[in-house]
Amino acid sequence: MLMSFFRRWRYGVLLVLFTLAWFSNLQYAHLVKPDEGRYAEIPREMAATGDWLTPRLNNIKYFEKPALQYWATAAAFKVFGEHEWTARLWPALCGYLGVLLAFFAGRRLFGAQAGLYSALVLGSSFLWVFIGHINTLDMGLSFFMMITLAGFLIAQTSNAARTTRTAMLSAWAAMALAVLSKGLIGIVLPGAVLVVYSLVQRDFALWRRLHIAAGLALFLLISAPWFIAVSLANPEFAQFFFIHEHFARFLTKVHGRFHPWYTFIPILALGLMPWLLSFTPAMLQGWRAQAPAKAFQPRRFLWLWAVVIFLFFSVSDSKLPPYILPIFPALAWLIGDYLTRVSARALRWQLLFTFVLGAVVTAGVVIKYGDFPDPVTPAPLYAAYAPWLLAAAVIWLAGVLAGIWFCQRQRIEAAVISVAVVGLISTQLILAGHDALSPSSSSYDFAQQLKPQLKADTPFYCLQMYDQTLPFYLQRTCILVAHQDEMAFGLEQEPHKWIPTEAEFLAKRAQLHGAVVLMPPDKYDQLVAQHVPMKLLVRDTRRVAASLE
Repeated sequence: MLMSFFRRWRYGVLLVLFTLAWFSNLQYAHLVKPDEGRYAEIPREMAATGDWLTPRLNNIKYFEKPALQYWATAAAFKVFGEHEWTARLWPALCGYLGVLLAFFAGRRLFGAQAGLYSALVLGSSFLWVFIGHINTLDMGLSFFMMITLAGFLIAQTSNAARTTRTAMLSAWAAMALAVLSKGLIGIVLPGAVLVVYSLVQRDFALWRRLHIAAGLALFLLISAPWFIAVSLANPEFAQFFFIHEHFARFLTKVHGRFHPWYTFIPILALGLMPWLLSFTPAMLQGWRAQAPAKAFQPRRFLWLWAVVIFLFFSVSDSKLPPYILPIFPALAWLIGDYLTRVSARALRWQLLFTFVLGAVVTAGVVIKYGDFPDPVTPAPLYAAYAPWLLAAAVIWLAGVLAGIWFCQRQRIEAAVISVAVVGLISTQLILAGHDALSPSSSSYDFAQQLKPQLKADTPFYCLQMYDQTLPFYLQRTCILVAHQDEMAFGLEQEPHKWIPTEAEFLAKRAQLHGAVVLMPPDKYDQLVAQHVPMKLLVRDTRRVAASLE
């Protein structure tokens, strides 16, 4: 009993320290372009206007994504104020709760030790920690897909009818919230994995345990109201959201995010660090059927979940690094389960190769680091970031060495904990240190200089550019001039909200005396050469603000 109490106390301390480390730096760094600015500004406008139905970016209809995260962030703004940490609170909470779910579901499926290891793996994997601390929609989607996966696995492995029903209804509800987070992939991908598993295993009996009628009713009850309401208020929504943002995004290069089919392989390798070397044996063991062979195989389902979703995004013509994040919970459960059976000798060799790989990458970054600077991000900014990267690398390598030392003493749990701790801490240092680049990646400093010179009633224009983070920091929108970008569809619906050409804008400048214009530096230099009367207000490497005279 004393040993059991000590173990629970030790895990409690580990949870407290993990919680503090996880939420420690949400306010430290300024919002980064483009995603963090976009997904902070849309909720800010929701909270400011009181229109929680129609998402708007820069006061222009924006239908690329559903509204769940906008609502959550707008609510955080209302309750806690408009801060960088409240802008990041939703993905941070989803990532944190995902780690806890990895523990509880892993414990239920594969045992207490597997649950602990799964949580440690997920909570220290580079991509999960990284995306859990920046303001994008991918963590919310991944968390609800994780609940879907956990609910399905528990339902299929439970012998209690009530547990099966509760778990499946939870999965259906989570699919609805995943759809409200980022669209139809919240239900399409789990459905695809289920179909593939049924065909591979020739197991269609599991479909009787899905509670399809009640589950589908719950799914529609949660997900349908907003889609219906926003479509009634905006008749153009349905065609753009369901056709353009799903089928065109997947099948064409319309979004300009085309990359080769192998793009996600290095992203997966980096994202799994420091557990990359445990990935292959975990996947090999995960595929092997467990006795009885005819029973539901949770490890094989996890294997297919990871592979099918990875292949789905690999063949898509639209690729961004966070897209594969939903496979990480499945991989964490497989790796966590594998670590309960790994020998100390095997884990030691894995960590040794991990250490060598990390050292080689660190040396490569040190050697090539001076080649990174460019006119937008000058060398002094990279020089300020370098100590953070070096500290992260040293801590990471020291933690892996500690893991090797623990393995030599047959202390596998201590080895896993030490590696997980440095995985989390080093990623947090990389994230926090990135603020050294904020003069080029964020508009915070620029906004602080511009704010005192931009009165509430001063017209504000964005000529040939739109800075995603600037409206959030200025707490106001701008009128676009000769620039559409991702707001093109919204401007088609509300053409009165922009000026299509620079010539048209300059023709009106006599009426715009005192208006402030944001523009690229080369455009400002061009207008000065053309003797357009302007007063320079603020300038940096990425943008210029000037007032018309």
